[in-house]
Amino acid sequence: MAYSGELLELPPEAAPLNEKTLFNVLAGAVSSNQQQVQVNAQQLQNWERQPGYYSSLQSIFIDTSLPVDIRYLAAIQLKNGIDKYWRKTVSNAIKKEEKDLIRSRSIQASVNEPDGRLALQNAVVIAKIIRFEFPHEWPDAVSSVTQYLRDASKPNAGSIFLPRVLLIVLYIVKELSTAKLSRSRQSLYSAAPEVFQVLTEIYVNKADKWMSFMQRGGDDEGGAIGAIEQSLLTLRVLRRLVVSGYDKPNRHEEVNHFWSVIRVQFGEMLALVVQHGQSIQPVVRSQIEKHLIQMSKLHLNMVKLHPAAFPQLPESIGIARAYWGLIHEFGKTFGSETPITSAIVGTEGDVEDELPYLEKLSLKGLLILRACVKMVYNPTLSFRYQHAEDKEERKQSTDTMKQGMLSQHMVQEMMEALVVKFFVFRPKDLRDWENEPDEWERREEGTGEDWEFSIRICAEKLFLDLIINNKDILVEPLLNVFHTVATTQNTDILLKDSVYASIGLAAPVVEQKLDFDGFLHNVLIPEVQIQQPGYNILRRRISIVIGQWIVIKSIDRTLVYQIFQFLLDKDDRMNDLVVRVTAGRQLKNALENWDVQADKFLPFAEVIITRLMALVQEVELADTKMALLNTLSVIVVNMEHHINPFADRIISLLPPLWEQAGDEYLLKQTVLGILSALINSIKHESRRFHPLIIPLIESSVDPASETREYLLEDALDLWGSLLAQASEASPEVLRMIRLLFPMFDTASESLKKALELTESYIILAPQPMLENSSDFLNVFNTLLKAELKREAAEMITHILEVSVQCAENLGGTGAVDAFVKLPAHVHILSYLLSQLKGAHEAHLTSGPNRVLASIDTLIEADYFCYIAIILQGSVEAFVGAIDQGTPGGFSGCTDWLLKEWFAHLDSIASSERKKLCCLGLTSLLSLGRQDFLLIRLQEYITMWTDVLAECMENPEDGSGIDCFVWNDPDGSRPEAPEAPEDARKRHLAYKDPIHRINVKDHIKYHLSRMIESAGGLEAFQREWLVNVDSDVVQAFGRMGVL
Repeated sequence: MAYSGELLELPPEAAPLNEKTLFNVLAGAVSSNQQQVQVNAQQLQNWERQPGYYSSLQSIFIDTSLPVDIRYLAAIQLKNGIDKYWRKTVSNAIKKEEKDLIRSRSIQASVNEPDGRLALQNAVVIAKIIRFEFPHEWPDAVSSVTQYLRDASKPNAGSIFLPRVLLIVLYIVKELSTAKLSRSRQSLYSAAPEVFQVLTEIYVNKADKWMSFMQRGGDDEGGAIGAIEQSLLTLRVLRRLVVSGYDKPNRHEEVNHFWSVIRVQFGEMLALVVQHGQSIQPVVRSQIEKHLIQMSKLHLNMVKLHPAAFPQLPESIGIARAYWGLIHEFGKTFGSETPITSAIVGTEGDVEDELPYLEKLSLKGLLILRACVKMVYNPTLSFRYQHAEDKEERKQSTDTMKQGMLSQHMVQEMMEALVVKFFVFRPKDLRDWENEPDEWERREEGTGEDWEFSIRICAEKLFLDLIINNKDILVEPLLNVFHTVATTQNTDILLKDSVYASIGLAAPVVEQKLDFDGFLHNVLIPEVQIQQPGYNILRRRISIVIGQWIVIKSIDRTLVYQIFQFLLDKDDRMNDLVVRVTAGRQLKNALENWDVQADKFLPFAEVIITRLMALVQEVELADTKMALLNTLSVIVVNMEHHINPFADRIISLLPPLWEQAGDEYLLKQTVLGILSALINSIKHESRRFHPLIIPLIESSVDPASETREYLLEDALDLWGSLLAQASEASPEVLRMIRLLFPMFDTASESLKKALELTESYIILAPQPMLENSSDFLNVFNTLLKAELKREAAEMITHILEVSVQCAENLGGTGAVDAFVKLPAHVHILSYLLSQLKGAHEAHLTSGPNRVLASIDTLIEADYFCYIAIILQGSVEAFVGAIDQGTPGGFSGCTDWLLKEWFAHLDSIASSERKKLCCLGLTSLLSLGRQDFLLIRLQEYITMWTDVLAECMENPEDGSGIDCFVWNDPDGSRPEAPEAPEDARKRHLAYKDPIHRINVKDHIKYHLSRMIESAGGLEAFQREWLVNVDSDVVQAFGRMGVL
């Protein structure tokens, strides 16, 4: 087929789907012309949902006469389509007939594929299909592949037949082993024994063939090389199948047999490369080493994923001990054994690590030992039901491992070897320190997942596991070594570094038995000042040790700050980049403790901040910059308002970092974080930085911004800090309000923060916010109707309460009236009443016909409290809004509303909120003589009695002191500088009806007016009070209201 460009002139929907057209479009999609690539890629996307598209892709893919790049793209499209459209339940799913066609051709096409890359893609396709369809829609899938395996292992099979089938099996096992559904796991369990048996036969046959040739020689060298490649691929499959294809692998005879075979071969292959490695061809030797690595991965995966099974497999304890022997032997060549004068940082030397495969095996061995320790001391908990047999097996495995591998002698031997041999720097480490200080320091930090690829860091973690779980055995020997080494007279720097590292790691364990203060004064402080070659190694270690100890032990902070200030000095030649970066990282630990005092750090602030800022600019790696900025952020937080003299310099550092960050969004997040910390520390004085900060926030939260996905959360935190510390609302700050609306989405993770920001804006700038409140009210109405989580509904009603309070504070009853009668607010109030009415009607039902209310008890309480706020501000406004927006008007809802409200009072746990409801309900009495109120007199009196009992200090002595009334607005003002928003909230709370109105006086005033409107006390008693229970009247009388 030849590619025709004419198709590109047609609109996408006009392109017919057939194999020729598809071929042309695929050819255009892999061309060097970017316009053609875009147009044809769009056409492929348009065809995704058309019947026959994926079977046509497969037809092109399996046609070996076509160009490889076109076939490869067809394979990728097919693979992606299976992920998206193979499931029956998705829209536009691939039809059954097309699936059957794809399935029927897939295996045969793969085993005959001459190109390795295409064979791999087809193997992935087959594996994905089997994951969806085995065993129900494709019951013979595994048996078919197994038969292919048998045929491929015959002597007359083609050279690529077996590797292709093994590749298919490999990806089938990979795919099924990653499945989360129990059905897929069970499918793999059921298929594993049949496949495993054939694979084991192939592996043993191929391994025997090439090992026999290696040991005894022969004429068929090409056959031996082919056999070693095939045995390696078979081993890769078996490794995964053993671990993922058996729930209890130790209970299967075929697994035990294979395990024994592998154990013997591991020793034979290791001896082969160790004793005869130099005489073996590099290609062959590499293949043997890969066998060893695969076997070590099998051992590691087994002990990690099947910890109870591992000790039950043949000679597993012996395998673990053999790994320790290998590690111990490797340790003899691991550390730097050269004199310190030639091992210092910066010395020349090109000695490379010998036998890198031994290092890989030793690393796997350390991971295996860690897994063994975890199995014994921190077993993984399982929610699966365990039979008595399983529990007994687990106990036996734990006991076997503890006795055979973690005996007292072995544990002591391991600890000593780890400290002395594997904590020591190698010449390569020291060269990397000099040549790549940034990268080396980050790698040695060992905080990421890459610790599993570092011998030293893995050894440190194993050491920590051992000493935590064997402190009675290991602490004393460790301290004995420490006291021997930790003297100023000892100049073996590398040994000291190793021992100091162990003391730092073991700090939580040895803290009670080691005089760290004495060690700091007598050893570390003198050593940190030594100006001799190699002592930069100890300087780095000293900052790490202090950082490890200071989080568990109180250390003289002044002395610690002096040490870190000294280590951050670039002018000291011993403080190279690694020393200074490490000190910058560890200083964070010294400043994060709860007992850190700003005044003690203040004398060192000028120098340390200056040196940290210079260091941030000096380092190149984004990770390192972030770590140092985090330390600077902690300084900003702890110094609080004392940071103000340094604020301008810190701010000047950030814009260049922002520009340098580019797509390093984590670094930009750190910049936003330190800006938040700085604003919160210097409070209202942060106003001068708004021109820098506001554009950063706008660019980070703008829906059209590419960075929004990565920076939104941190930008919202910064926005919140800016509002909290603003003393007034500038036009620039108010302009940002428009960016809140895109976040008012029920599915938005930023909804909560957007609501918090809205409240901050109302408190900061109540007048402009209330003048333009209709937009927000419309949004709130939509949100409330969207069945929000309770927390969001609670936040919205709280914002509405704050709005009414601010309106009352600004313009009294008139402002409340104007706000409440806004059409947008009337809609909200109408919705709240409809929800409350629904709750009332639901509460009237019972038994089998009971109806559940659409709102829960807490939300109902919030709604009533909001109505109470409105009533307390202006009863007329409430009545007018109800008449305006509710069918039947105010008179039509009074009966059920009061009945439900009084019934709900006992469900309100907060005495303050109950008082608020009491104030609102009592304010209704200002309407005068209203029968709908007077018939509720018993409920009113009961409420008044309960609320007075909760709110008054001595409710029956007549003093009338309301516990919730605040007389001094500055009474709760903190001694430390206060954030402007905290001050605004404090003053708003002071004007809150709960804290401003004496409930007893409020009741007395409105009750007196009600009595007057009823014709006086005598008429009131005769016509209305007589209907109230006498005990209720007596209890209220003791409150001294009248």
